[in-house]
Amino acid sequence: MIAREDVQRSYADPYLAGVALGLVLLASFVIAGRGLGASGAFATAAATTVRSVAPRVASTNSFLASHLDAGGLLRDWLVVEILGVMIGAWCSAALAGRLGVRVERGPHAGVSPRLWAAGAGGAVMGAGAVLARGCTSGQALTGGALLSVGAWLFIAAAFGAAYVVAYLTRGSWT
Repeated sequence: MIAREDVQRSYADPYLAGVALGLVLLASFVIAGRGLGASGAFATAAATTVRSVAPRVASTNSFLASHLDAGGLLRDWLVVEILGVMIGAWCSAALAGRLGVRVERGPHAGVSPRLWAAGAGGAVMGAGAVLARGCTSGQALTGGALLSVGAWLFIAAAFGAAYVVAYLTRGSWT
């Protein structure tokens, strides 16, 4: 099912979506006893993959071993959370008439440069998540909800950097 441009509906109201996200975060604290995050799911998937290929390496590496304590891929809270995010995103796109395969880009940006830029941005974000020992959702949402000073500093730095990068790259979307 590929959406046509003239059939698409607008995005969800950002204020309503923000309140809903806050309620999901509250529910995760109440039900699961922990907040939201994403990078741990990828670490668990990597550790599980290494364990299946090289069990000795997985058991002797402290980082990998720490992500194997969850008891398997689908027993890790963050892996199940990410699967839920993917299913929810698909349902949201389908309900909004935005389900399709396309590359969002400015009128003067080519598909290949846009994909390279997105890949590079994702790699930088992934490296940052490893260095920060947590992803944006874990740092900003969970840390912010727990009133962590480091999380609030991260939020300010992330928004500041986003404004600077948006200003510097604004020409690619016009």
